[in-house]
Amino acid sequence: MTVEIISVGTEILMGNIVNTNAAFLSEQCVTLGLSCYNQQVVGDNHDRLADAFKLALSRADIVLVSGGLGPTEDDLTKETAAEVCGSKLVEHKPSMDALKAYFAKRNIPLTENNYKQAYMPEDGKVLENPNGTAPGVIIPYKAGSSAGGAGTAGGTAEKAAKKYIILMPGPPGEMKPMFLSSVRPFLKKRSPGTIYSVTVKETGIGESSAEELIKDLIDTQTNPTIATYAKTGEVHMRVSAMAENKAEARKLTAPVVKEIKKRFGKHVYTTDENVTLEEAVVKLLKKRGLTITFAESCTGGLLSGRVVGVPGVSDVYKTGFVTYSNKAKHKLLGVSKKTLKKFGAVSEECAYEMAFGAAKAAEADVAVAITGIAGPDGGTEEKPVGTVYIGCCINGEASVKRFNFSGNREKIRDNSVSAALRMLHSELA
Repeated sequence: MTVEIISVGTEILMGNIVNTNAAFLSEQCVTLGLSCYNQQVVGDNHDRLADAFKLALSRADIVLVSGGLGPTEDDLTKETAAEVCGSKLVEHKPSMDALKAYFAKRNIPLTENNYKQAYMPEDGKVLENPNGTAPGVIIPYKAGSSAGGAGTAGGTAEKAAKKYIILMPGPPGEMKPMFLSSVRPFLKKRSPGTIYSVTVKETGIGESSAEELIKDLIDTQTNPTIATYAKTGEVHMRVSAMAENKAEARKLTAPVVKEIKKRFGKHVYTTDENVTLEEAVVKLLKKRGLTITFAESCTGGLLSGRVVGVPGVSDVYKTGFVTYSNKAKHKLLGVSKKTLKKFGAVSEECAYEMAFGAAKAAEADVAVAITGIAGPDGGTEEKPVGTVYIGCCINGEASVKRFNFSGNREKIRDNSVSAALRMLHSELA
């Protein structure tokens, strides 16, 4: 069974709001075993809405729509969808009663334009909205009805229809609860099975090399399937299987996940979709009973910010140093003036002394230091913009790596933080 997602709203097209509804609905469809091949975003315009609905119905079984159910004149979603499905709008008394009660409870006048929210397609299944004034509705679609044919009344239409347009409010606080309570059960009855996915996250091996390591698995995949996704400094491999239920699907993914973990070894830091690299690092520090500090120059505290965002980090994080100037590097971290003069602030020697100095000053077991040229100025032929040195000191033993990043200032700084986390995870794993 195929699903198409349509997000309605001129404000989405203009970039005024981020379309989080489509992401939520896509994820839900995956868990239900429903295939979503296309998505559309359309403004509040009758003709364009009608075209979008007709196109979606021509290639999908279910059309999930969010937005455009409000009381204003430009809220045309329901009216257009009913027209395309050949259904007449009639007053839905329970919705009208709920609408009046909603406004009365809040002591707000009920204006004439609000009444349109209580008019529903006569053969639709109305979905209650306890979080707002606009109900949702499941409208059955019969082939040929968009040409103007009349809808079949009541439950007969739903039994006869093979396709549906499902309308939900645009605000996420209204759409998500409605989907979970009313739409998901409707879709689950029509789903051919369940899709279960496991995401294997690795760091330290690039996307092309990672894909080469599992090329034979990808070439012979059927069920489950493997998809690779490149992130900043990471590669995520999603293993997905379809089965009658979650337990069976999980059994299918297990041997594939085990094989991937075997091939990537300590480069795999989690198989939990919700765990980040910084969370994995904090977990390793706790496991080994180590405390940590950071000394940052070009990243200006970004690394500390990433790690401090992890709940429970106070168990391992001591303090941090932002030593942008040479004077600060010398005063706070003890980097020698001789090192700064001879090798410069952006050097292997400086990163080495920064890491040692930070560990000593913070009385921490682990210290990570970053110094580099983020640009756009300051580069030389020997050390161009993007040159970054990262030092890692663990229990008195330190190592330094040089990196050469490309891109603008923001990208270089972000890549530096990711590289520091990768290096730290590798040293701790």
